[in-house]
Amino acid sequence: MTPSSHGKPADLVITGCTVLVHDDRERIGFEEDAAIVVRDGAVDAVTTAAAAAGLTAADRIDARGQVALPGLINCHTHAPMVALRGLAEDLPTVEWFNDVVWPVESNLTERDVTLGARLACAEMIRAGVTAFADSYFAMDAVAAVVDACGMRAQLGQAYFSSQGPEGREASLEFALRHRDTAGGRITTALAPHAPYTVTDADLAATAELARDHGLPVHLHAAENRDQTDTSLARHGATPIQVLERTGILGTDVLIAHGTGITEADLPLLARAEGRTAVATAPRGYLKFAWPDTTPVRALRGIGVLVGLATDGAASNNSLDVWESMALTSLIQKSAEGDPRWLTSRQALHHATVQSARAVGLGGSVGRIAPGLRADLILVDLTGPHTRPVHDLAATLVHSARSADVRTTIVDGRVLMRDRVLLTVDVPAVARELEERLPALTDRGHGRRVQEYDT
Repeated sequence: MTPSSHGKPADLVITGCTVLVHDDRERIGFEEDAAIVVRDGAVDAVTTAAAAAGLTAADRIDARGQVALPGLINCHTHAPMVALRGLAEDLPTVEWFNDVVWPVESNLTERDVTLGARLACAEMIRAGVTAFADSYFAMDAVAAVVDACGMRAQLGQAYFSSQGPEGREASLEFALRHRDTAGGRITTALAPHAPYTVTDADLAATAELARDHGLPVHLHAAENRDQTDTSLARHGATPIQVLERTGILGTDVLIAHGTGITEADLPLLARAEGRTAVATAPRGYLKFAWPDTTPVRALRGIGVLVGLATDGAASNNSLDVWESMALTSLIQKSAEGDPRWLTSRQALHHATVQSARAVGLGGSVGRIAPGLRADLILVDLTGPHTRPVHDLAATLVHSARSADVRTTIVDGRVLMRDRVLLTVDVPAVARELEERLPALTDRGHGRRVQEYDT
């Protein structure tokens, strides 16, 4: 496609790269010696390097030896939890929550959340992540960080039923206050924590609010098999059945983890009225020694979107979606006993198109194509660990690493160029956060934000 004529210089022209593209059947392909023309924050054209050579532009990037990909999307995380990275190691889920994480989270201040979010956004930008879906506390602070650092995000104020109706009301107020802010880069969701911490009545009220206000819902559900077994024993229903009977599956819903989804749950998910998606974060499942992983193949078979995620760094230790992409491919092969399943091209599809759709952004990001927002990354494949290239998709998924991302662009704005962060002062953030750690990590008070007893 040739660049359109606007009578003015392009904002950005990226030349000489190989571009990952999708055809009309969403099959992945690669265009070599290509150029990307960006105007007004959107992709104006994907053309040849020769065709773009004569274009005038405010900025140009020579990307020879690099591959342009749609920016990665972290479909479920808790960005401020980077402040807890490495604090609760080698623990089963119950002790992880009750003995460390929830007692420490009772100490959180808005400043802690701000610093954690800044550090997380810097980490994600450096790893080629351009957008993330987050639910946590003090989310006004997270929204301010997203606005300032230039990323894209779907944000929700998390709540528990133990907070009373005020928690649910605060989640709604946040969602309405911040919807479509930061120049449209922030979208919002209602964020009940999970069926084991939110009552059926509150879930039903949340579903009604979501329908009334046109908001999606982002929550944890069927995170592991123990939760599903406990839900069946206590309530006679799986967590997914709880979502169905409370109306949550009648909304656009993003379900975190889902390793405890059963075969009996699949028909409920298949006939769900809204956009139904599951975010998979496989590294955490390995750390917790959960016996199962997200049933990606079964979910894809019934039309449920599966996006890639990291969860918070307190459990995953990183916000590296690139690693999640590789692990998802490998673990799915093992779980299904089929080396042909979740190929590199399928993994890239989950990392791009499916992840964008999972967080409700399929109409604006997830592909590099004219008219879509210019959220893209440039990956350097000149290192010895990525040579030679026999299969470019396999090289990207299984040989390349997040550290190979050279440049990260959101809405046409360069957030990192040649590995230099341009929107976050990491040393300053790290220094202040470390000064606050003694107060943040104190557990002598005996408080916790909630009790995990599933």
